[in-house]
This record gives sequence, structure tokens and C-alpha cells, in this order.
Amino acid sequence: MADLLSVYENFLKTEKQASANTVSSYLRDVHQFAAAMEGKDVPLAQVAARDVEDYANSLTKRGKSPATVTRSVASIKSFYTCLVDKGHVDQNPAKGVSLAKVERKLPQVLTGKEVELFLEQPECTDPKGYRDRAMLELLYATGIRVSELIDLDMDDLNLPGGVLRCYSKGRERVIPLYPAAIRALSEYITDVRPQLVDSVDETALFVNMSGERMSRQGFWKLIKHYQEKAGIQKDITPHTLRHSFAAHLLENGADLRSIQEMLGHADISSTQIYSRLINQKIKDVYKKAHPRA
Repeated sequence: MADLLSVYENFLKTEKQASANTVSSYLRDVHQFAAAMEGKDVPLAQVAARDVEDYANSLTKRGKSPATVTRSVASIKSFYTCLVDKGHVDQNPAKGVSLAKVERKLPQVLTGKEVELFLEQPECTDPKGYRDRAMLELLYATGIRVSELIDLDMDDLNLPGGVLRCYSKGRERVIPLYPAAIRALSEYITDVRPQLVDSVDETALFVNMSGERMSRQGFWKLIKHYQEKAGIQKDITPHTLRHSFAAHLLENGADLRSIQEMLGHADISSTQIYSRLINQKIKDVYKKAHPRA
């Protein structure tokens, strides 16, 4: 069992070049499935479709949400796709397992005024304020993921050209920066970052107050701090700014293909959810404003 799980982990990291979060999520699901199969004395190489169906049903009986069950089965299917490809099993037992379609929830986004209020919260009176303002402006300017944000190096930024180069899953994408983001980044890089880094050899664009690369957890706390300070009732996460970036671009006339490219979505269907979001907003406005609605 351990050997097969190692094969899959290596497949995700090297061949799929999945992000650390994706690898962690897939492996967690597959490890839980493997433990369940071990409890039934069913070797992973001998799992049948019925075993996968029974496992999915057991998750539902334990109160897991339809989305969680669907994600778990998708992870198991990915696991066996890898094993079939590597010749460890003959067929994918999860391939024929059908589940109830999960309606994808529309992402929560901030209004334009809420974004302005949120971005104004870091006070540029000390190094932390300058750094935080630059991070938030960059996140909303580009719509990159928080994992991509904290992985950025100095060389990824081209301020004279007004663009950011972002690498994810073996692909490079170039995203423009608006003037306010360029100013915030320029002030941080010129006046603040040299005060924070421990060594001139440090490559990280954003560092914590100890001079080390900013962590995901550190940035999460930063987001929550400024949400509370702004008094915004919506639950803001790093992904909220990514969703807002995409929705606001689409609302102001950007085409889906361009947004897909900037977000780094492999499939246009992942980007189309923002069209549903805008359509829902129009319906809500209609119901509230039309005298006969």
C-alpha cells in the first residue's frame, strides 16, 4: 500500500506539478480511502467499483457534505488513473462511480467600494504598513493565488514594464499591474524591503518582520486583521480578492479567455463561474429595481 501511495505522490509532484495544497488535499483523501480499504482487508490493487461506492456512501452516512464526497471520489479516481498509467492495476475502479451532481456555489466577491476600503487599511507609517499595502494591492491587481504570492521572487517583478511574471504548474503567465500597485510595490522595494531582509542573497519578494519569506499562515492573519479593521462583514480570504479581481474585470468588459489566462485556469469552465456570478447580480438588481418584479 505504501509503495502505491508513494507512486501517486511522486506523480502529483513531478508529472502533474500540482501545488503543495493540491498534493496535500489529494493525498489526504487517498490515505483515508486506503485506511478504509485496509480495515476491510481489501488490497488497493484489488479494489472494485463496489468498494468505492460503499466508501462514498459511508462518507455520506457520516454526515460529510456532497461536495466533500465528490472531491474524495475524484481524488480516488485520480489515484487509480495514475496506477493504470503506471501499470500497477488494469482498470480504474472509480471510473464508473456516479454521484449526485454538486451545484457549485457562486464565489463571494467584494464590491468596488469594499475593495477600496480594504486596500486602504494598511497605514504607510512603518515598514509593516508599506509591505502590507504592497501585498494587498498586488493580490487584487493580478488575481494570483496566495501560494503564488508568497512564492514570488524579486526577479518575477518588472516594475518599469508594469507586469508580473507568475509561474504555476510549469506554466508562466504575464499579468499587467495598475499604477497604484506599481507605486505601492516601488515604495516597498526601494525603502522598506532592504530594512527587513537579513541577507542581500534573499530572493523572496515579500518577507516577514524577521526577514524570512512570508508564510501562508502569516498572510492569512494579515487578511483577517485588515478585514476586522475595515469593519467589512463578509468573510474575506486571500481567494476573495482573486474572485473579486475576476468578477470586476468581467463586469467591466474583459473577455473570459483573457481572464482565464490571467488566473491560470487550465479549463475555461473554471472561469465561466464568474459569468454566472454577474448574471445572478443582474437578476438581483432587476428584482429589487423593477416595479413589477
